[in-house]
Formats: sequence, structure tokens, C-alpha cells
Amino acid sequence: MISKMTHVTVYVLDQESAFDFYTNKLGFKVVTDVPMGKDGRWLTVSPPEQPGFEIVLFPVAKSNMSKETADTLRELVKKGTFGIAVFTCRDIFATYEELRVKGVEFTKVPTKEFYGTEAIFKDDSGNWFSLAQIN
Repeated sequence: MISKMTHVTVYVLDQESAFDFYTNKLGFKVVTDVPMGKDGRWLTVSPPEQPGFEIVLFPVAKSNMSKETADTLRELVKKGTFGIAVFTCRDIFATYEELRVKGVEFTKVPTKEFYGTEAIFKDDSGNWFSLAQIN
């Protein structure tokens, strides 16, 4: 029986830029950062209060998929096609303001919804995430 999820992959356009975004803007901690092939490295980060769960910042690279697939995936990521996950916080208005000041792009300001208050932001590659304060 499956007991838990430990890793999830987020495709990124540039690992160095993603490293900066996830650590310096979102405040995530680096869990693993080791060389992996010619196109990148095994780079995982984690929200500081969630040890045991890692987000793999995986490069869209032609070495791990066909050129056609990599080109298509790169364009889809750039367009903001993928809503990846929901992150929660204790005070959405303070977190929204902190991230906004750091240059995080929001496509939805904190808005009251039936489940709590939600804002939507994009990472530096174009992936979007929900930021929520649950009721």
C-alpha cells in the first residue's frame, strides 16, 4: 500500500533561475543539489515547514526527452499552461505582500473563496500555483 508522496516534479526552463526563485523569493530550503548529466542537476527544494517532501526542479532538456517533446513542453511551460500545486500559509495577506515585494508575479490577488482565501502566482518559468489560507 502507498503510504505517502515524497517528491513531485516541476519542469523549469532554467535551473539556475529556478534555484534563485524558489530559494530567495519563496524561501524554500535546498534539500539536494548534485550534478546530473550534461543538461542539469538533481535539484530539490522544500517548504521550510515541510521536511520529507521535495519539489524536483527538473529542466526541460533535450537529453531526457525527444527534441520535439522538449520544444513543445518548453512552449507549454512558458505559456503558463500548468497549475502545479497549492501552497498554504497562516496569513495570506502578509505572505502575499512579502512575495509581491520580492518580485513574485501574482495573477490573482487574495480573494475570498468558499474554502478560504486564495491568490495565484507564477514561478519564473510560467508554472502557476495557488497560495491559500484555508478556513
